[in-house]
Amino acid sequence: MTTHPARIHHLNRDRFQKPAPNKDYVLYWMQQSQRAVFNHALEFAADQANRLGLPLVVGFGLTDTYPDANLRHYTFMLEGLAETRTALADRGIQLVVLKGHPPDVALDLGGQAALIVCDAGYLRHQRLWRGQVAKNAGCPVILVETDVVVPVAVATTKKEYAARTIRPRLHKVLADFLMPLPLKDLKHSSLNLSFDSLDITDPQAVRDTLSLDRTVPPVSRFFPGGTSHAEKRFQTFLANGLKNYDRHSNQPQTDDISHMSPYLHFGQISPLYLALGVMDVDPSLSDARDAFIEQLIIRRELAFNFVYYTPDYDSFDVIPGWAKNTLADHETDPRDHLYSEQELVDAVTHDPYWNAAMMEMTCTGFMHNYMRMYWGKKILEWSPSPKQAFETTLALNNRYFLDGRDPNSYTGVAWLYGIHDRGWAERAIFGKIRYMAASGLERKCDIQAYVDKIKHRCAAVKSKNLYEI
Repeated sequence: MTTHPARIHHLNRDRFQKPAPNKDYVLYWMQQSQRAVFNHALEFAADQANRLGLPLVVGFGLTDTYPDANLRHYTFMLEGLAETRTALADRGIQLVVLKGHPPDVALDLGGQAALIVCDAGYLRHQRLWRGQVAKNAGCPVILVETDVVVPVAVATTKKEYAARTIRPRLHKVLADFLMPLPLKDLKHSSLNLSFDSLDITDPQAVRDTLSLDRTVPPVSRFFPGGTSHAEKRFQTFLANGLKNYDRHSNQPQTDDISHMSPYLHFGQISPLYLALGVMDVDPSLSDARDAFIEQLIIRRELAFNFVYYTPDYDSFDVIPGWAKNTLADHETDPRDHLYSEQELVDAVTHDPYWNAAMMEMTCTGFMHNYMRMYWGKKILEWSPSPKQAFETTLALNNRYFLDGRDPNSYTGVAWLYGIHDRGWAERAIFGKIRYMAASGLERKCDIQAYVDKIKHRCAAVKSKNLYEI
């Protein structure tokens, strides 16, 4: 077996100790990890299918009521699923896509399954879905963690205070999980099995049948969905951007970043693939490599730790007591500027740097991480109350970012209000919450070059000219 035992969790072992007999296939219920390579859940399911002498079927439940998702998100996801379908078929594995509530789809397809394998999303609704399937399935249900490098509970069994507390825990076990994941040959094909599956070879046609919020347009010009696009972009980053990564993390006028967060969010690329790729670079790039690993594993898995051990991760109530107190002390401080949510969306504030960041978000579905911090801090400064600022920031984050609605983004919003941070010098409105100023951007980077870059990029969208990020 090529899957580390710590990744594997039996969800209903109290009811089932072995696969159901006289069934037609093993089912991998794919939901979070939407890829055909570097997928521990898929390879574990393939191994089980071979052991049982059965074909492997992959099932996906396509719901048009996914929380906070819109046309932008569905377009990217369906483009990726179309590519995944082809890659799976090349291995003799049929991808069955059914419209419906995902746990209902899993239970429907699982009726003829000897075993159901599922991947691991860590948000509340994803955990609820798995619980419903485990409770009602007529066969064993096994969860395999594959969207983190180190399984969440292996890293630590409690909510960590900050990166400095989880970092040594992750480094202690990291070598055990930085292992390649070979593809397993299937002994039996499932391509000849008959299912009433949606034809996703034309993602746009499928998308047009769904009842979606269509007010946020797709961004396929900048981020086409699919594993091959993620891999191509990552290889370009390794060749051109990594050498500057550690020095340019606060230089938004540059593009020396991986742009992997949308692909990671939809499970179209594996964090293990990225980690192994960057570990294999020239030793002279060790500083840049370490900086990338810090973001990919330490900071990202700190975010997964936060949502896993914090049930109300999307609530203002999650911020630490010291942060609540200091914000409450300054809630009635005068604000020089107050903006409505629509004014923020329209990027019509007095701050040209912030407006450029908002334009990058609405035009491309992405924002340089350094600007994300500044963007969020200013919403706190320009809102009538901290709670309203939190809710506005989260709503915009989930609506426009391709990687919104993700453990990383929920944690990023909470960080703006003190999660994983400490108290700083006290000031108006912010109290002891960390502050960011336009003068800091001007001092640390070529912020006008960033503004010009985004104006050019958004103009390309409006004119429908192709533009490569």
